[in-house]
Amino acid sequence: MASILQGMQMLFVAFGALVLVPLLTGLDANVALFGAGVGTLLFQLVTKRSVPIFLASSFAFIAPILYGVQTWGVPATMGGLMAAGFVYIILSAIIRVRGIAIIHKLLPPVVVGPVIMVIGLGLAPVAVNMALGKTSDGSMQLVDGQIAIWISLASLFTTIIISVYAKGFLKLLPIFGGIAVGYILSLFAGIVDFTPVSSASWFAIPNFTAPEFNINAILFMLPVAIAPAVEHVGDMLAISNVTGKDYLKKPGLHRTMAGDGLATMAASMMGAPPNTTYSEVTGAVMLTKSYNPKIMTYAALTAIVLALVGKLGGVLQTIPTPVMGGIMMLLFGSIATVGLNTLIQNRVDLHNSRNLVIVGVTLVFGIGGMAFGIGEFSLQGISLCGIVAIILNLVLPKQLGETTIVDNAQIEDKPE
Repeated sequence: MASILQGMQMLFVAFGALVLVPLLTGLDANVALFGAGVGTLLFQLVTKRSVPIFLASSFAFIAPILYGVQTWGVPATMGGLMAAGFVYIILSAIIRVRGIAIIHKLLPPVVVGPVIMVIGLGLAPVAVNMALGKTSDGSMQLVDGQIAIWISLASLFTTIIISVYAKGFLKLLPIFGGIAVGYILSLFAGIVDFTPVSSASWFAIPNFTAPEFNINAILFMLPVAIAPAVEHVGDMLAISNVTGKDYLKKPGLHRTMAGDGLATMAASMMGAPPNTTYSEVTGAVMLTKSYNPKIMTYAALTAIVLALVGKLGGVLQTIPTPVMGGIMMLLFGSIATVGLNTLIQNRVDLHNSRNLVIVGVTLVFGIGGMAFGIGEFSLQGISLCGIVAIILNLVLPKQLGETTIVDNAQIEDKPE
């Protein structure tokens, strides 16, 4: 019984971030819950239930999903996301044969850093528009601007205060707290529409969406897998440090990467956002000393059960736009900061002309909206800048003396 309650607690920690992605991208929150539960169970199956970690909606895919849904529709976007999940499978096979050092060769910090920055900064206008009570593209005013700005700022500052000043378990819930305060203020302002709740049934099968395969959507999504794949390595190092076990050796990074990929592919098959390992849950594991992977099994099963509660999805749909906008202003800025921190922590010398070229061109291509197309085939945004960054890194002459992620983490070259 204790393990079941601990599992429900872990889901509570992840819940705010988990449902935030579908709410921002227009996907079904109940499907996202179901996909997170199934994805975590698949991850446990591949890793022989040896890692106490929970998988759920990835922030790195927010911008690509928004663009994909607007351009090709939800089914084609899901097909592209399935292809991104398959990239993880390929990377796991490469790691199994060549060792983790090959990841640094293909995706060093000078490539990963600016790509992550583009993911965050490219979404800045969306966050501001929603914080001002507009649609994500700014074309329509949904909530009065004066009311919207106060509600969005309240959500933003609540999230900031919890992130910076809260102690213990509460510190793990900044997004949840920001949404709660913004929602309460929205109730007082009279801008919450409860129609989705009244029209939803108590129990319902989630609105699953089958994928379709569009070559443009697939090529657009493939490079996006770069950032979360590298983030996965960092998450495995973090949970290893917390538990005192080396999960890069046993079950092996190749298994955890494959598990992440299968979880993403499974989620995409049903219309849910791609899955990734959640650092919030790692923090909860460290705080509660709950190292038993069985706890995450119960968290996953709880997510699947909640996904069948139709009223829950209805409640989530009532969260007003300004509340989400306030959270997004911090969230997207934080994503960009992670990219910047990747460059700083790995001592990427931007006085070095080679590094300056890679970072500079990647940022301008990604944020500026550079596009390249032949006929129906086109690349732009994150996908284009990711490919450009990888090519520049492989083509430009190498410089000696750059500290690497592999050096800093003291990772073995080959898994056992």
